[in-house]
Amino acid sequence: MSKVKTIQKLHAEWVTSENFQPYGQVIFASEDGKPYDQDDAQLNLDNGTSRFYIMRLHHKGRKFDKITRHVQCTQCLGSLEGKDWFMAVAPPSQDDQPVLEDIAAFRIPGNCFIKLEVGTWHAGPYFDQEFIDFYNLELADTYVVDDFTHDFLDSHQLQFEIVIAKGTAEQGVGSRE
Repeated sequence: MSKVKTIQKLHAEWVTSENFQPYGQVIFASEDGKPYDQDDAQLNLDNGTSRFYIMRLHHKGRKFDKITRHVQCTQCLGSLEGKDWFMAVAPPSQDDQPVLEDIAAFRIPGNCFIKLEVGTWHAGPYFDQEFIDFYNLELADTYVVDDFTHDFLDSHQLQFEIVIAKGTAEQGVGSRE
């Protein structure tokens, strides 16, 4: 028997350092030799062995009904080959599920990466291409011991769809502004 569901649209905004701050950081290119500062990814990988790898994801649309968080580490994600992609996020919390009204969607250009703060709820990456290779920095056992997922279909009969916000279709690449 299928569950009756509501589809809630999330309008994806171009990611910036400012609008992504409640969820983590956006990291852009910097000149070689620049001293370490607050614009560099502030990582927390102390609870295990770090894993940095390239993962190939295949197109699965922009709808989701599950959202996940990791409470033992930060996570960094970025696309290879300069491809834009989408991510839905909600701020870290102590609750077993994010607050519905706090879920936001972002369009992330291929010239940067995001760092998810410890405990940030996230769904994605999503994209329109057939596949995209992503680099991923997390702990080696993140998906074994630190993967907490909430299912909105079970709890709210709800599914989300990431749509492009008006005025962002060809607005350009993200910036530090």
